[in-house]
Amino acid sequence: MCGIVAIVSHAPVAPLIVDALKRLEYRGYDSAGVATVDQGALGRRRAEGKLINLERRLAAEPLDGSIGIGHTRWATHGVPNETNAHPHFSNGVAIVHNGIIENFAALRDELRRDGYAFSSQTDTEVVAHLVARELAKGIEPVAAAHNALRRLEGAFALAIMFEGDDNLIVGARNGPPLAIGHGNNEMFLGSDAIALAPFTDSITYLEDGDWVVVRRDEARIFDIDGQPVERTRQQSIGTSFLVDKGNHRHFMEKEIHQQPEVISHTLANYLDFTTNRAKPLNLPFDFAKVDRLAIAACGTAFLAGSVGKYWFERIAKLPVDIDIASEFRYREMPLSMRSAALFVSQSGETADTLASLRYCRKAGLPIGAIVNVRESTIARESNVVLPTLAGPEIGVASTKAFTCQLSVLASLVVNAAKARGMVDDAGEEQLVRELAEAPRLASQVLKLAPQLEALGRELAHYKHVLYLGRDTSYPLAVEGALKLKEISYIHAEGYAAGELKHGPIALIDESMPVIVIAPHDRVFEKTVSNMQEVAARGGKIILITDKRGAEHATVETLQTIVLPDMPEIVAPIIYALPIQMLAYYTAVFMGTDVDQPRNLAKSVTVE
Repeated sequence: MCGIVAIVSHAPVAPLIVDALKRLEYRGYDSAGVATVDQGALGRRRAEGKLINLERRLAAEPLDGSIGIGHTRWATHGVPNETNAHPHFSNGVAIVHNGIIENFAALRDELRRDGYAFSSQTDTEVVAHLVARELAKGIEPVAAAHNALRRLEGAFALAIMFEGDDNLIVGARNGPPLAIGHGNNEMFLGSDAIALAPFTDSITYLEDGDWVVVRRDEARIFDIDGQPVERTRQQSIGTSFLVDKGNHRHFMEKEIHQQPEVISHTLANYLDFTTNRAKPLNLPFDFAKVDRLAIAACGTAFLAGSVGKYWFERIAKLPVDIDIASEFRYREMPLSMRSAALFVSQSGETADTLASLRYCRKAGLPIGAIVNVRESTIARESNVVLPTLAGPEIGVASTKAFTCQLSVLASLVVNAAKARGMVDDAGEEQLVRELAEAPRLASQVLKLAPQLEALGRELAHYKHVLYLGRDTSYPLAVEGALKLKEISYIHAEGYAAGELKHGPIALIDESMPVIVIAPHDRVFEKTVSNMQEVAARGGKIILITDKRGAEHATVETLQTIVLPDMPEIVAPIIYALPIQMLAYYTAVFMGTDVDQPRNLAKSVTVE
């Protein structure tokens, strides 16, 4: 994932920026660049590929200057090459960016009408032109940057530098993280404390909507309306650990809040948001010729695969067998040579999943691995690796890895549907446009934290919880129950809502909260019927739905969590967030070890 470093100092900064970028390599990237202001002039060096290429470029063509910005880019809009690498320039403005500017197409058209030419395929370049256009009106740099920020929609972190000013960088955060590092008459910006660890252990984390004016001797933080705000300055442990919690209480909380960023990077790895097409995949099989898909995984990864089954069968018309890996390996499933297999694992080391993979490989099936660790055993033993770009996930209870697994599966479904002739060009474009909304929607859901925290405090008083859902919300109901029992130790079960009368209804009374996941979709009315059955027996209903669902539920609830309206294919990704947050806040209130719950390990490497 993209990494940002910016430094205002008194000595040459280009070598320091490159060194800091090396500490962000774990985030993933495909090009890098650095820009400085030297004697009033902007200079820039960029290179495709790894940082060693940028270092060679700088060795041959050094950059002086005591102020600079640097970047490692993971391609979203536009191919990974030097032209699309950051920093981007426009008439005395230099900028680096992490995230996706969702309204870039409209802004690009507006700027072109004003005579601005685009040299790259990126969404980032529109920001540079927006700031430059404000400067051309005679507006001073800080105000010009603020005016441009107010035009942006999406998830982004930014660092902006100006020709002729060697003591000013403007930073901004709306989703992806950005931290201020406080030095001795020098200041820093970085995507996380790891990058800044060699320079300082005094860190201030920006919050969503913040922007900051950084000079050598100060950092002034403002909200989006331009009002000054105060943020906590803290000591970082970035020098001791690969990752730290930032300004979060637990890694799990941090990883929940990283989801807008990591979902965007994962989707962008498989979908081209510039053309609204699925990117070509070098698969060991042809979706058009496969008549069946086998998916196996464990735990949360299995539930991601379960959602994928609905998508593949409904959208691509491709039948799917989904198995818990520990069952798959022993039930001796007959395998057709016209089948393919997908294995899903965060660590890529899950023993049962690996054994199932080897069973399929022995049978001659082509194999794909959806993993978060590219160097893992499952990745190495597969024909193709389909990476999730979640970054390191420290919390044992999976959060961002789950939504990234869903993002990979949704992207594969678009590819499969097009290959099988189930969608035409217009249908493909529509699906890609819908998936592109996921990061923005995830950011909106995170704003429900106060409501979910209050609900978690109430939920902590119960000993049993039931989760219900239909269609793709059924695996989410199971995932919600899994999250709650993993970290709070409250007994919880997830059921298909239609199964309520086949046993679970016997548990319903006034001491049983029932969490219903029900976007206003094709099965909403059926789910409402089940809610009425719960209400008739005194069950306390917590409904997670959208505005239309809340208006048409016709059942009294203990509480209703209202999510934004969203396309059907996006809903399972986004509805995962409130169930994660609810489990998290419940566990925090109960005082359990959220990141390392008892008896659990992050990677299950034994049977």
